[in-house]
This record gives sequence, structure tokens and C-alpha cells, in this order.
Amino acid sequence: MLNYKGITKNTLISDLNIPNLKSYIHSNSEILLEMDKLKNEIQDSANTLLVIGVGGSFLGARAVIDALTPYFRTQNNMEIIYAGNNMSGAYLQQLLAYLDSKEVYVNVISKSGSTMEPALAFRIVKQYMEQRYGFEARQRIIVTTDAKMGILKQIADQEGYRQFDVPENVGGRYSVFTPVGLLPIAVAGIDIEQFLKGAEVAEQDFSTVAVEQNAAAHYALTRYELYKKGYAVELLASFEPRLNKLHEWWKQLFGESEGKEHKGLYPSTVNYSTDLHAIGQFIQEGSPIMFETLIHFSDIEEDIAVPYIEEDLDGLNYLAGHTLNQINATSKDGVALAHEEGGVPVMKLELPKLDAYHIGYLMMFFMKACVISASLLEVNPFDQPGVEAYKVKMVKLLQKDASKLPNF
Repeated sequence: MLNYKGITKNTLISDLNIPNLKSYIHSNSEILLEMDKLKNEIQDSANTLLVIGVGGSFLGARAVIDALTPYFRTQNNMEIIYAGNNMSGAYLQQLLAYLDSKEVYVNVISKSGSTMEPALAFRIVKQYMEQRYGFEARQRIIVTTDAKMGILKQIADQEGYRQFDVPENVGGRYSVFTPVGLLPIAVAGIDIEQFLKGAEVAEQDFSTVAVEQNAAAHYALTRYELYKKGYAVELLASFEPRLNKLHEWWKQLFGESEGKEHKGLYPSTVNYSTDLHAIGQFIQEGSPIMFETLIHFSDIEEDIAVPYIEEDLDGLNYLAGHTLNQINATSKDGVALAHEEGGVPVMKLELPKLDAYHIGYLMMFFMKACVISASLLEVNPFDQPGVEAYKVKMVKLLQKDASKLPNF
């Protein structure tokens, strides 16, 4: 029987004093209508949207966009590119040169406007847009920020930029279902109504039923049990390269929510089959410090079959007629069996189809599980004091050395 700090198989999730995440789903019809009009404007007037943000201000949107758009962009696809998530001068210089041949809109996302990486990027990009587009730049820059306060809010009001609000009670890593994530996702051509519908169904599914029947709770409780047994690392693994950025979003969600007071699992990620040829040996026979969570989507829209070749020089005719997705699914089962036999605990998350609905469902599943998991550790899932600590140190050092830096 499950039994953690008074939680038994009959405990209702609603009895655990866990915040309801419905407020994290932005389903205001007027805002969604406004967003739809803006999406159409951007798609008609531009071929590139530059999203400026760091952490949760861009990871959620990028996770969804990368998962649901083609690997190789065609001329007709809206391109979504990113800035403000690093401080590389080379990256930003090359980005601006790349934009010269594009028609560009900018969506800058920051609740406060004071986070260093996006603030620096926006200062530079703002100047670029004004020099290139003149007064029209005000039409092409969209701000997503706090409704009432903050540096970015002041700039947006002064310049007359169109604005979307970050809900007051929503932190970055939980914000993908608000305008933070929804505007870039919509501009990329993804059905945000289906994305939100998946999230809303998941929120209902994982809010009221008993723990034993609640998949998000079961995932959280299993993680906690393994953590107590000495497993220090969770590996999130998938078998589709387009899910790499979903991994990054998940890594921030659990890392920032749980990693406090010297507690928590270390969240790490692998993409198979590529990483089986990199750290697969360590997973199979290395230090017994990790367990694995496998994500698999049964139906992926595009696929290709292995052809039959008369000579069969590579010896692969036994696979002729099978598709690569079918082979991938079998490799998933083989990986699970091998790792379990090697002493690595394995959990499987199976979803019917890789589409907007099920990505929304999966992300809400992880958010609910994360809040439950952090509650088991008795840490606050919604703050990140360690992140703030580095920001303070960095600003002090920059202020100290500013007089020594050359002026350009």
C-alpha cells in the first residue's frame, strides 16, 4: 500500500492542500480572440517571430513548437527563433545579421523586465528594430509582462507596445498555458484550442480522484519512493528528437521546483536511440544512482517504411515493410527490458498521439506531478531562491567592474 506522510491509496488529491492549477490555464475568450487576430497579422506581415526570454519565458513555447512543427522548415512555415536565453555576443551578432533578410516581429517576455539575459537582448534588438523599421517598430514589438509593475511594463507603456499579461500568481516554469507560451505557439501555426483542451482535461483528471487512480500522483509518489531508496538522478528519455526541448522544459520544471534545502532528485534527460551510443553503457552498468522515465507517443503522423532489397547485403530484409516508428517502439521496449535487468527502475508514460491535445495533456500531467512531488519533499514548488542568489552576485560584480569595461 502507498503510504507517505499519511498519504494512502484512498487519499484524495483534493485533500492534500495542493494548489489547483486551473488558474494556470489561460482560457479567457477575449484574450484568445485578440491573440488570434495578432497571430494572423504576424503571419500576414512577417515570416519570422523572434521570441526574447529565458527559462520558463521561452522553454514551454519552444518545447511545444519543436514537438509539433517540421524538422526542416519550408519556405511557407513561420519561423520562430529565440534570443535572451544566453549572453553570447557572437550569437546575437549573427542573429541580427540573419534577420536582415527576414520580415520580423518580436515578442519579448519577462515578468519583471530586470532579468539580465532578456533585458540585454531586448535593448539591442529594440535598437535594431527601430533603426530598421522606424516608427513601425512599435507595431512589430509585442510585450508579455506583469499587468501592473516592472521595468518591461514601464517600457511597454512608454513606447505604446501592445501587451499581454502574465497572470500574477503564475511563475515562468508554469506559464506555458498563459500568453507567455500561447502567443508564440499560435504564431507557429499550432492549434492552441486543442493544446488548452488537453491541459484542461488533464487538470480535471489529476485533481479529485484517489491517489491510486491518479497517474500524476502515482508518478510523484514513485519518484519519492525511489529518492528515499537512494536514487539521486531521474532520466527522462524519449525516442523522438523533436522532444528534446520538452526535455529541457521538464528539467527546469522539476529542477527549480524541487531542488531546495539540499533536497530533490537531479533531473537529467536523454534522447534515444542517439544517447544509447553515448551514455547507454553508464546507464546499463555504471553507478546505480538513477532511474528512468520513458515517454512514448504511439502515433506519430509521419513515418517511413524499410524497403525490401533483393541483394540484402546489409541483412535487414527481415525488417522490410516495418516502419521506423514501429522499430522505434520496439527499441523502447528493448531498452526498458535491458535497463530493468541491469538494475535501473523504469517508468513508462504512454500517450496515443503526438499532437497539440496530448502535448497539452502531458505538460499539465508533469505540472501536477511536480507540485505533488515538491509537497512530499516539503519544499515550495513555486519559488526559486537559488536562482535569485546568482543574479545578485552577478549584478554586483558587473557594477564593480563596469568602469573597467571598454565602451563601444
